[in-house]
Amino acid sequence: MDIKSPLAADSLNGKHAIVCGASSGIGRASALALSKAGAILTLISRSADKLTALANECHQLGASEAYVIPIDLEDGRSIDGLIPKHIEENGPVHILINNAAGPPSGPLLEATEEDFLKPLRRHLFAAQKMVAHCLPGMEEEGYGRIINIISTSVREPIANLGVSNTVRGAMAGWSKTLATELPPCVSINNILPGFTDTGRLDSLANQISEKRGCTPDDVRAGWLAGVPANRLIDPSETAAAIAFLCTEAGGAIRGVSLAVDGGRMRSI
Repeated sequence: MDIKSPLAADSLNGKHAIVCGASSGIGRASALALSKAGAILTLISRSADKLTALANECHQLGASEAYVIPIDLEDGRSIDGLIPKHIEENGPVHILINNAAGPPSGPLLEATEEDFLKPLRRHLFAAQKMVAHCLPGMEEEGYGRIINIISTSVREPIANLGVSNTVRGAMAGWSKTLATELPPCVSINNILPGFTDTGRLDSLANQISEKRGCTPDDVRAGWLAGVPANRLIDPSETAAAIAFLCTEAGGAIRGVSLAVDGGRMRSI
């Protein structure tokens, strides 16, 4: 699906955006959407090759600059070592997209301490560090947008994703708390993706099908049975919502968890 950007091509001109987990899925789609709005991009993930190719696409779509920083978000020392230096050399960050791959599936009762610690480092601890490094520039510039890509599981836990449900819930609580502590010029919000057409969803379908003794298509059909839109969400649709929250027009939205899920959630 090719979703046309609802934003003006210059709506984010001069705004510097860091996109974590940019090499694939929603992170990649977000980088492309922000590029179309004219933002300066800094792309972060572990895959340098994918980021380099994405940076070229971002340039073609309208990004004046597209920097590449290969980082494993579980490595806090790398974040502390690379991000402050990058900001010093390339200017303050106005937009921070906290996004990272989710934990493997499995029952919560089978999880070990390390099963929790790895994704906590990748999500909560990394996001805390990224905010600490980016916030001074946001405050000085009088403009800041922090968007966290988490999950609908913060409202309705998803079966067989025990560790993910727990970590995503921690991110939601962290974000809501920060919403009351951040300066007035800096907003923070969460995006809650539903069943989105990404490699992550394919991996989950394969894992679940092996455990249930069915096909991945059977798993997907079961998911879609509970989605009123009757289809998977395209990452570009999620990215369009993210891009809007990054603009001046989205500045009054603060501390919100916005579902982009085709109506799957039953909670209000």
